[in-house]
Amino acid sequence: MTSANARTVANVVLASAGVAAAYVILTTPSLRRLAFHGVRWWLGASVTGYLADQTLQAWAASGASPRVRPEAVER
Repeated sequence: MTSANARTVANVVLASAGVAAAYVILTTPSLRRLAFHGVRWWLGASVTGYLADQTLQAWAASGASPRVRPEAVER
């Protein structure tokens, strides 16, 4: 078996295992709830972290000072 054939067989096996796992998770209510809860938690954590990181990078790129200017407080 050539390397390309072995790679193709491995990809097919992994894809079929993923499809089988998705089928079991989607057809079992308790696993489906667990999976959706995990996805909600992951998206909540990763999106929030990504936005915070982008905000910090934009702030640094703008050259703005992290301190509050006195005239901004007096308004």
